[in-house]
Amino acid sequence: MAAPAPLRQRRPRRFRERKDVLHDLDDGELIKRYRLDRAGIIFVTDLVRGPLTNPTGRNQVLTPEMKIIVLLRYLATGKMQLCSMDDLGPSQQTVSQVITETLMALSSNAILTQFITFPITPHETQRKIVDFQQIAGFPGMIGAIDGTHVRISAPSEFEGEYVNRKGYHSINVQVIFDAKYKITDIVAKWPGSVHDARILNESSLNRVVFGRGMVPDGCHLLGDSGYPSKKWLLTPYLRPQPGPQSNYNRAHKITRSVVERGIGQLKWWFHVLHGEIRVQPPSKVCQIIKVCAMLHNICKDRNIYIPAAEDDEEEVDDPLPLQPPQPPAAQRPREGLLYRDEFADLHFRNDN
Repeated sequence: MAAPAPLRQRRPRRFRERKDVLHDLDDGELIKRYRLDRAGIIFVTDLVRGPLTNPTGRNQVLTPEMKIIVLLRYLATGKMQLCSMDDLGPSQQTVSQVITETLMALSSNAILTQFITFPITPHETQRKIVDFQQIAGFPGMIGAIDGTHVRISAPSEFEGEYVNRKGYHSINVQVIFDAKYKITDIVAKWPGSVHDARILNESSLNRVVFGRGMVPDGCHLLGDSGYPSKKWLLTPYLRPQPGPQSNYNRAHKITRSVVERGIGQLKWWFHVLHGEIRVQPPSKVCQIIKVCAMLHNICKDRNIYIPAAEDDEEEVDDPLPLQPPQPPAAQRPREGLLYRDEFADLHFRNDN
């Protein structure tokens, strides 16, 4: 009778030694890698410390701080591999799980609305108006609005709806910036094939904030020619006449460039938004976009400098050739166009 095979002894698990980046790196290096300094990382961690705290007593469980650091590294680079290669310790599978868990916690409405708020009180709107008017003399502005596409991998469901007019899969994101390059409103849920004008029309901004008169009279947004002209949304003249219309267009272009540079800063600082986001489903991409917007504002609040190198600024869409053809003026709502004429004549009769 053959002797029984010896029992194989189970090898003890070996864990990679984790770097304590909060103590090993100075603030400059932390900002370079994770976009926040030590105090900022702890601040963000404290926002979701409860949901991210694992009740188990095992030694190798990631702390809430480490979970935030893993997510920040992913958002800063767009590469999950770097989160496990930077001596942070977690395996690739753990990194993916941590990113999902941390995104869920930070993207809750209760957290986002603490840092992304649209001005509606007289004090808030007046402050925005003063800031914008200092740029190019354009009065009554509380925000600049635009859409930007965030590239995604082809989703498994409703794939065709996500193909935008440039031929790639994306989420079309509506975003509003103030004159200080802070995001005051963001809508990240629509497939890339949906036009900017429809996103605006379906938004609470149109239906509630301006639609129900929640903001004081005389407050406006600036948008490009892809948006309809409204009493509260001022767009450029396609063929301006010399005088007030040309003066209006000149100031409009300079002032509205805030949103283009703001989007450029957002995508440069959180590089995950700059390339193709290869996570599924698209709803998770929307979480990433909203969390990046919130973190962008936190960086602004904490005076963390966000560079805007020209080579990395937002690629501006070609607004007229690629936009759906505009109907003749006679077929468009006249109220917004007439209001724009009155506004230009009142404020831009003299060259500013």
